[in-house]
Amino acid sequence: MTAYTHGHHESVLRSHRWRTARNSAVYLIGHLRPGMRLLDVGCGPGTITADLAELVSPGGHVTAVDAAADVLESAAAVAAERGLRNVEFGTADVHALEFPDDTFDVVHAHQVLQHVADPVRSLREMRRVCRPGGIVAARESDYHGFTWYPQLPALDEWMALYQRCARANGGEPDAGRRMPAWARAAGFTEITASSSTWCHADDADRAHWGGMWADRILQSALAEQARRDGYATEDDLRRISDAWRTWSADPDGWLAVLHGEVICRA
Repeated sequence: MTAYTHGHHESVLRSHRWRTARNSAVYLIGHLRPGMRLLDVGCGPGTITADLAELVSPGGHVTAVDAAADVLESAAAVAAERGLRNVEFGTADVHALEFPDDTFDVVHAHQVLQHVADPVRSLREMRRVCRPGGIVAARESDYHGFTWYPQLPALDEWMALYQRCARANGGEPDAGRRMPAWARAAGFTEITASSSTWCHADDADRAHWGGMWADRILQSALAEQARRDGYATEDDLRRISDAWRTWSADPDGWLAVLHGEVICRA
């Protein structure tokens, strides 16, 4: 794994907990059936995982893994709160999954490949543990595909800063556009590529996204890296934070987050 650019500050997990199968995995939902065995790679706090577990019930089972052991406590709590008995959690490195070949019907990853050292190797591993004829599904955001209004200069600074930090950590922040290429390099021949967006345009969505980034740019691992490595001063970070709050308070504020997706047949 690379260093995880965002870390697991509350502001980061706040964003991750907002994610559901409906807003983050619609491209996969139609392929799921009761009784399937599913591996959720990079499950984070488990909100998508819990939805997937419900979608493969009855009779199905979800194994959810993440590189960070501490976040699995939150994921397990989500599953327990929803009364799910068909989920188990554990730590794993997607570059070297500790499962036998052909174990799962579906292997899913959301916002994982942009952060790993070798996304092609990771997809090969996901393919290895998927049964022949099964599905490997992945969805990644594409940061240079983000677009917003109003065009606040400090948000352009935010984009440049994030790109610099993510690449310094060995990641690829513009992963979405690379999904079909990575899948082909991993050996898949039957690939269905698509795209979808998150759109933050009403008061609640702007408050969520703008408030989350206003906090994250000051307090997360990204902020610590920017200060430590001299990529931004405290004044720079506060200016970016203020811009996110300005954007979120603007009734004309609008932001779309582009994602690339692939459904690959193993």
